[in-house]
Amino acid sequence: MQQRILILMSDTGGGHRASAQALKAGFDERFPGRFAVEIIDVITDYLPWPLNQMPKAYPFLSNDVPWLWKLLYGNQTHGLSRTLTGVGSRFSVGYIRRAFVQHTPDLVISVHPLMQLVSMLAMAQMQQHVPFVTVVTDLTTAHPLWFHPQVDAVYVASDNTYTMAQQAGVPMDRIHLLGLPIRPAFAQPVRPRPELRAALGMAPEIPAVLLIGGGEGIGPVEEIARHCNATLSDGVAGQIAVVCGRNKAMQERLAAFDWAIPAAINGFVDNMQEWMGACDCIVTKAGPGTIAEALICGLPIILSGFIPGQEEGNVPFVMENGVGAYIEEPAEIAATVARWFGPQRSDLVAMSKRARSLGHPQATFDIVHSIADVLEKATA
Repeated sequence: MQQRILILMSDTGGGHRASAQALKAGFDERFPGRFAVEIIDVITDYLPWPLNQMPKAYPFLSNDVPWLWKLLYGNQTHGLSRTLTGVGSRFSVGYIRRAFVQHTPDLVISVHPLMQLVSMLAMAQMQQHVPFVTVVTDLTTAHPLWFHPQVDAVYVASDNTYTMAQQAGVPMDRIHLLGLPIRPAFAQPVRPRPELRAALGMAPEIPAVLLIGGGEGIGPVEEIARHCNATLSDGVAGQIAVVCGRNKAMQERLAAFDWAIPAAINGFVDNMQEWMGACDCIVTKAGPGTIAEALICGLPIILSGFIPGQEEGNVPFVMENGVGAYIEEPAEIAATVARWFGPQRSDLVAMSKRARSLGHPQATFDIVHSIADVLEKATA
């Protein structure tokens, strides 16, 4: 009989949905037929108003009033966050308990920082221990709410988050430093770069920069693309690939632009591993999942921005490991790409090697195998 695994997530940034989907894909690939894996947006679909409006508020807080998001996330206000979460958890515990009763999981995975405390409270009310594990989807800067000493296992991606788990009272034998869960496709070898470029409609022999703005296509992607067009057409050979996500208006504007260099303009793509494999460097905001995927592909990274709080620590991680730069000004981003493709080509190659050495292409599979062991021990 299949064992049931329930993954708790919510669309409040941080790549929670992508991580949940990566874990489900990992279970399906490595344990076909053994587990029935369900993913639920626990905040939107199970909590009452106004708590179920948090995912809708997230884009406004993180993009339009980042100072307020940083206030809620910052080190100086962790006590406030804990207090608010404690109140909200006690208000929500009955709803979470009903979700557990409805789905009858044999194991629960949280990929969201707000799910630890309320889940422990719900299980205490049920007087039933269901194995519960946390997969932290932040790379280097994680909110303390991610960590609860009673979880059966916690999975982290960096020495810093490992230390944070220890300081939160999680026993050392329950902390696993395995990397971030990323799409299993990134664990597969990719075709040679010229072959990939030809298949994707790119110029096979010209170095390429990949510009992305996340699923919603946010940030100065369009302005960076136009600067790259001007800079790379002025004596330095280069081409660009742009992933606009769900930003159809930007995709249409860029598709209609009169490009002086080869340019591949895309909307939302489901073969990101191929686009990364076809390019020589990437320009992106400091999202943890994208950084992890870029490292696996050996892509030097230009970070163009970050969300205050959970993404701040990713900037020094990239810079101190010598795998990229942090540049906000679109014109300087384009100039840096041109230098990497021209006189600083050897630096680009060295960064690529360092990036690949930091990647964890098997992280998703390592995590799901470990979680399967947790469940096996709990039911033995």
